Amino acid sequence: MTTYDHIILGTGQALGTLLGKLIPTGDSIAVIEGSQVGGSCVNYGCTPTKTLVASARAIHQARRGDLFGFSSGEINPDYPRVRERMNDIRHGGRDGLTEWMESTDNVTLIRGWGVFRGPKTIQIDHRTIEGRQVYINTGTRAFIPPIEGMDQVPYLDSGGLLDLEHCPQHLLILGGGYIGAEFAQVYRRFGAEVTIIQKDDQLMPREDADVAQEVREILEQEGITIHTGSEAYRVSRTDEGVFVAIRSLDGEQDVFGSHLLVAAGRRPNSSGIGLDTAGIKTDDRGYIQVDDYCRTSVEGVFALGDVNG
Repeated sequence: MTTYDHIILGTGQALGTLLGKLIPTGDSIAVIEGSQVGGSCVNYGCTPTKTLVASARAIHQARRGDLFGFSSGEINPDYPRVRERMNDIRHGGRDGLTEWMESTDNVTLIRGWGVFRGPKTIQIDHRTIEGRQVYINTGTRAFIPPIEGMDQVPYLDSGGLLDLEHCPQHLLILGGGYIGAEFAQVYRRFGAEVTIIQKDDQLMPREDADVAQEVREILEQEGITIHTGSEAYRVSRTDEGVFVAIRSLDGEQDVFGSHLLVAAGRRPNSSGIGLDTAGIKTDDRGYIQVDDYCRTSVEGVFALGDVNG
């Protein structure tokens, strides 16, 4: 069994900060990643979405030329070109992180899914390593609500949406939090019809009511349909897209779209990595419990980023 001074499980947003501090010490570092280097932020979170926001804003501003005293003519978004720009940026970030680790003598990048076999022992496939200090940096994933028929439809999370090669004709968004609201505006500005289905009575329910109302008015002025106080209770697939059956105080109705984005919240990537075996405590939602210094219930094991809530 190989022993490292430091093991980083997952390559999310804390990776750069950790490596920046640990590499100069000369200590041995193992980094474990079973998916794409960079985690959600680089691959389907902050970096690509804000790139899309910038393109959508430029398109929106060009369409408002009359307001600023010029005529821009007809604006036709080129979605494949928008995606090309997004991919250039996010892939550059991912490839840069990978090259940094692979070219650094005291860093070993291990490809595979890590599972705790003891407090500081992690197995990756048929390989087992241990660390003097371990940092859990596994992030979160999209929460898929238990709606009838959900397992029968080709729903998208944010990663799946960004991988579409063509702009959706009519994007249904299940969830009206900040993620759903952001994607709604972006894809509406790209030319899609967009409908938000929000269970709470308020769009963006974690925001102040006056802020949420202002956001709603802006989105509706841009042509986005918003159903608040509406529970999706059944989804079904058709040859042309997806139906979502919703119920509200006004009764029941079916909403049709070409694509369904699930933006109903996030859940920590804490299950399936052997936390019980390691003796690492989580709360009732699965988030790893930490103190003010990100220390877990096991000495020498830390949990960083979204996985600690």
